[in-house]
Amino acid sequence: MKIIVPVKRVVDYNVKVRVKADQSGVDLANVKMAMNPFCEIAVEEAVRLKEKGIASEIVVVSVGPNTAQEQLRTALALGADRAILIESNDELNSLAVAKLLKAVVDKEQPQLVILGKQAIDSDNNQTGQMLAALTGFAQGTFASKVEVAGDSVNVTREIDGGLQTVALKLPAIVTTDLRLNEPRYASLPNIMKAKKKPLETVTPDGLGVSTASTVKVLKVEAPATRSAGIKVGSVAELVEKLKNEAKVI
Repeated sequence: MKIIVPVKRVVDYNVKVRVKADQSGVDLANVKMAMNPFCEIAVEEAVRLKEKGIASEIVVVSVGPNTAQEQLRTALALGADRAILIESNDELNSLAVAKLLKAVVDKEQPQLVILGKQAIDSDNNQTGQMLAALTGFAQGTFASKVEVAGDSVNVTREIDGGLQTVALKLPAIVTTDLRLNEPRYASLPNIMKAKKKPLETVTPDGLGVSTASTVKVLKVEAPATRSAGIKVGSVAELVEKLKNEAKVI
């Protein structure tokens, strides 16, 4: 079984982002970048399937600038076999990314695509579902457990009422949730080995995909600063403030 795992380069979750002075976007100058945490979970799940003898090859794919090779090398150090970078310096929306991934899926013909349910920069939660629509593959979103059995995969997903398990015929697309697994750390020997693993670079034009967007970002603003909280001396004072100041009761 071949598994494709898309990964995204994002601002490290420990970094407090800053908006550019002209409000055109987020300031990425001298900012630490990392692999999207949900993508780390997807890579870990694919590696575990390979360790079980279910998967034979793991291909990681990223869409972004040349510097995204850093995140692909990290995925290779975690256990992926080879990597593909779709190099683009444009700000791509979810549909454009899904179209590019479809081109890779058509070329590679995987049995399973595992990707994070969302990226922590845009939080769109769209790419996996759009990719499933474009490819016609079955999809299981928000996976907290993945079990491959023969030509199908059982995905346990979290819903409002508890847990739901869906059976998908392969090929299929699975998006990962936080509770699926805990990603491992790359060891130094594997980091060194990753430098020799194959990494192919292609372009959207080379894949025959147009990434032109009909959506334009007009302005990016930082969230409003919250005022400090206060302590109250009694329940009666709390009720009075909720009623007369906050006006929530």
